[in-house]
Amino acid sequence: MPPLVTFVARLSDGLPLVANTAPDMSSGVTQDHKNQAKDILRGLGGTSSSPRMSIDTTGNLVFHYLVRDTLCFLTLTEQSYPKRLAFLYLEEIADAFLESLANDHGDPGWRDAISRTARPYAFIKFDMIIQRKRRDFVDPTSRQNTTKLNEDLADIQSIMKKNINEVLNRGEKLENVSNISNSLVSESKKFKWGAKKL
Repeated sequence: MPPLVTFVARLSDGLPLVANTAPDMSSGVTQDHKNQAKDILRGLGGTSSSPRMSIDTTGNLVFHYLVRDTLCFLTLTEQSYPKRLAFLYLEEIADAFLESLANDHGDPGWRDAISRTARPYAFIKFDMIIQRKRRDFVDPTSRQNTTKLNEDLADIQSIMKKNINEVLNRGEKLENVSNISNSLVSESKKFKWGAKKL
């Protein structure tokens, strides 16, 4: 089952800029879930919240959110939907939304447009892009989504390898510093002995 509800909101006050609901409402999404989503979005404003998180809710459903720049991207999925795929969906929504804003308002100007927006759902034209992205993520076992997951895992694996190599290199450098320090201590003892001899 694809992401059921998707919101893009301003982080500072939780103002919804665009929202999209899957056309098939047999999934168990209620008005209460939409209200919970709005409460989550309002609760994130002004706090140093985690940049991404999953929150369990009623009816075997899970909220996932991603914070980027001054925006929060939130979706509701079934519990069986892979978390990593839900976050990939949110990342693609974020990339597309930010690109659309930059095209419409310029790179620094889009932040002003977001901060000046007073009307909820002011960016409803973005709904079509969310619908298109949601169709891409309907089946978590599709070849396209499996490829996305594998690419994401490969990226994570390469980052981990890089981090491990950096730690190993740091260990070698620390060992070299320790050897130099020991050498300096022994040389200073020799110098001290020589100075006393004089």
